[in-house]
Amino acid sequence: MRPTDIQTLIGVGRPAIAATGVFAIFATSRPDLDADRAVGQLWRVDLPAGSPRRITRGVADRSPRLSPDDGTVAFLRSDAKGRAQVFVVAAHGGEPVQVTDQPGGVTDLAFSPDGSRLAFTARVPEPGRYGTVEGRDATAEPPRRITGIRWHANGLGYLDRPAQVFVVDAPAPDREPFYEPAPALDAPEKRVVPEAAVQLTHGDTNWVGVVWTADGAELLSVPDVIETARRDLRDRVVAIAVDSGEQREVLSTAVNLSVATVDVAPDGAVFLLANDVGDEGTDFVAPGVALFVLDSDGPRLLTDPETIDLGEVGSHLSFDEGDVLVQDRTRGRLRLLRVSRDGRVSQVLGGDLEVSGHAVAGGRVAASVSSPDSFGELVVLDGPEMRALTAFGAAARDAGIVVPVEHEITGRDGYPVHGWVATPEGEGPFPVILQIHGGPYASYGVHLFDETQVLVDAGYAVVYSNPRGSAGYGRAHGRSIRRRMGTLDFFDVIDFFDGVVAADPRLDGDRAGIMGGSYGGYMTAWVIAHDHRFAGAIVERGFLDPTAFPGSSDIGSFFGQEYVGTDPSLVTAQSPMAVVEQVTTPTLVLHSELDYRCPLEQATRYYAALKAQGTDAELLIFPGEDHELTRAGRPQHRVQRFDAVLDWWRRHLPTG
Repeated sequence: MRPTDIQTLIGVGRPAIAATGVFAIFATSRPDLDADRAVGQLWRVDLPAGSPRRITRGVADRSPRLSPDDGTVAFLRSDAKGRAQVFVVAAHGGEPVQVTDQPGGVTDLAFSPDGSRLAFTARVPEPGRYGTVEGRDATAEPPRRITGIRWHANGLGYLDRPAQVFVVDAPAPDREPFYEPAPALDAPEKRVVPEAAVQLTHGDTNWVGVVWTADGAELLSVPDVIETARRDLRDRVVAIAVDSGEQREVLSTAVNLSVATVDVAPDGAVFLLANDVGDEGTDFVAPGVALFVLDSDGPRLLTDPETIDLGEVGSHLSFDEGDVLVQDRTRGRLRLLRVSRDGRVSQVLGGDLEVSGHAVAGGRVAASVSSPDSFGELVVLDGPEMRALTAFGAAARDAGIVVPVEHEITGRDGYPVHGWVATPEGEGPFPVILQIHGGPYASYGVHLFDETQVLVDAGYAVVYSNPRGSAGYGRAHGRSIRRRMGTLDFFDVIDFFDGVVAADPRLDGDRAGIMGGSYGGYMTAWVIAHDHRFAGAIVERGFLDPTAFPGSSDIGSFFGQEYVGTDPSLVTAQSPMAVVEQVTTPTLVLHSELDYRCPLEQATRYYAALKAQGTDAELLIFPGEDHELTRAGRPQHRVQRFDAVLDWWRRHLPTG
């Protein structure tokens, strides 16, 4: 796979399935270099064995929701100003009808149980900001007064655009369009949407998610209030009356839960994906996200958070009669589980897959999955049989990919370390690049991974693992590096590398490089301060200076305190900046200008220290990008990053 082949990486979003199970709707997305953005449309496929066909032709249509009668699809599409708006289209396709015209853009949507209304959340900017005054740019806005301990978020910017909850009548998808008024002194402004939405919430509170109660009388959402003194990750769940806006508390902070997802079963039962954050409200390390049902006396735990991990980004719930379908991440896979209301758990879909989305109806399960040879497909389960309904991975396979080989190595203290090796064709020996993932409570998986494939195509063997601190191996594995980063995780990364290199003569351990992003950037910087074997290093979007993190990162109010602690000597003992003087490895520092997760100053201070001491170092900064550059950045920037990575390795770790 070459850098420009990222255009072949077609992702499949969470599907929606008809109540009868006879068809499914899903969205695709892929990077497009000419458009320099992600592009995609909605598709329909008849079940169980139909051929998919596009039903919309927008630039980036996404997040489809089916009406209860299966006749209409509501979805998100950006308007001419790039703001996400709700549109509806007939389930068989056609010209969409715009439903909303929100100046801050829509963030979530849901059909009412009778299909007559749509609820949504949308950001509401303060008048005079964010383009609400035509021709007035951000430099002319008044200053922002900040009194809370949070003020910005990666990928968003300032937090002065709280999402509010709205309801609006759902228009018929075949209604007559609006027409441009003829020129006249008193000509009315052209209408864009059939009805104005009703705003149910107001103020500075940011509302996350929206789901209808079974009777259609209330909406459930999670209010996020910016704290004034100290971070508190405990959440409430609030029910908002649709007709009056009156609020009542469904779940209080007293139960110490951070809520990732709220959903309502057809019989009205309320379920949560949530994790306990302890009495202090900040314990998020290896959080142990689990499934809860809200009984009359409070939340009841249905899955074991120590062994089942439901915390993958994008995880959600599907309901099949009395059971709930959930995604469990384990050993680089995301499997689909069925959970009964008495806590019985069984596997629905597993194997070498990562299930990123699912829906169930009529005895059928539709799921979006990725695999070692495909970035995204839609599959259907009719009983125990799985059938692929798409073949989007063919383009990437034609471009050339290798399937990594799985390994488990016993580390120096007897601990098993799990990971993979991807190797070019031929006998080698090949120079080896050690890749380290972010997180740290995340994991490398089995899905087709462009960052590995591009390096293999260039002639490098790639080694990567899920050391202690990673997700998918039980909660104890994830929590083992709390307050001791750079110890057990460092051992595991190096031991896995040494183990697979020693076992395979095609891997030339004397010609090696190391690279990683975010926590992987941290670990790369840590390794090269303590191990000088590597010909070069790439430190990307790194967590490099824990001391500076609290006042600059969007998660600085709790992340460092929980992972490295607050005792100055303990923080220093885990800080790459504290040992930067030991680095002699040539290092490329990669960062994004608008990264608020690991702010740019983490990179510039680290780079400046390397230069001051005479270490061979370069700094590459991407304008307009944030922490998600490698996953969701502009396609041209993603290719330019690959070009820079390959150029660095050609100079410091040539394959010849």
